[in-house]
Amino acid sequence: MGYLVRTVKADEWPQIKELRLAALADPIARIAFNETHERAAAYPDDVWRDRAERSAIGDGITTFVGEADDGAPEEGVGRLAGMGVVLVETEEPVPTAHLVAVYVRPEHRGTGLARQLFGRAIDWSWELETPRIERVRLWVHEENARAEALYGRLGFVRTGRSMAGPKQPSALEYEMTLPRPRHRSWG
Repeated sequence: MGYLVRTVKADEWPQIKELRLAALADPIARIAFNETHERAAAYPDDVWRDRAERSAIGDGITTFVGEADDGAPEEGVGRLAGMGVVLVETEEPVPTAHLVAVYVRPEHRGTGLARQLFGRAIDWSWELETPRIERVRLWVHEENARAEALYGRLGFVRTGRSMAGPKQPSALEYEMTLPRPRHRSWG
């Protein structure tokens, strides 16, 4: 199965809401998120509209979505197979793209969609002219070995920084970064 990975459209807020709530309810994926399902479910629709609109125009945040290219008709809510969000952080020591809210529906895991979402988010980060991103970072929960293995295959390495988990202070999250490539190899 192939996927189309693209930026979210402003009018896709219902799909983003549904996908985010599915992520927060997923027993495996929810350790990766700092927000609870209950809190997100209580947001008024205006919050979801604003998120989608800001992402669509790239206002410091961009959301990438993956659609299954299986020939099925587009059916609105539930048609997105996965997502990932990039936050541009200029307050870091160097301009940084922070990857958050990466989620792939269970039936699409192991298909390469996560790699495609990361690839598009990373490429987008390097393509930004202002600010010129010098690194991409993310945080990984200590119990999320599968995700950390994927991040390692993509070139991310632990920085040595850790923090207490926002939802579970007794757990740790580790920072991982990918530095900007200094040269591009062609071929």
